Amino acid sequence: MTDFTHLDTDGRVRMVDVGDKFETKRVAVVAGKIFMESDTLDRIMDEKVKKGNVLEAARIAGVMAAKKTSDLIPMCHPLNITHARVDFSFDTQNSAIDIEAEVSLSGKTGVEMEALTAVSVAALTIYDMCKSYDRSMKISDIYLKSKSGGKSGTYTANASNVSSS
Repeated sequence: MTDFTHLDTDGRVRMVDVGDKFETKRVAVVAGKIFMESDTLDRIMDEKVKKGNVLEAARIAGVMAAKKTSDLIPMCHPLNITHARVDFSFDTQNSAIDIEAEVSLSGKTGVEMEALTAVSVAALTIYDMCKSYDRSMKISDIYLKSKSGGKSGTYTANASNVSSS
């Protein structure tokens, strides 16, 4: 059982000790997508959703979620992130919104979970704000695009491994 980083020698769950790791600049970029009916996308683009500006609410929610990831994911370390951004682009051909989050810090552990959480919560916020128009929205394709820093170095997703719905 000692091969598992989140288990002690007796099989009990534990948080990994990162105390002896070196601090490095760490950056993670995550992408995701939310598909919807074209009328719903038009409402968002034209800022005609009754609940308000959907993308700005989702941007704030995503950044807040990145900062609170350790409260949601049991073994995540609480991190003092130094940067978080959440951006959106319209995919009118597929009636979808592409979501991208970037999170960074100088620290002893990575920020992949924070960026994944940011994209997920941003998508959930879009769903929440628009569900009265469209309950068929589909959150999809959330994945790590890239990460840098730390012992494992740089990772960039291979485009052929990324699915598209």
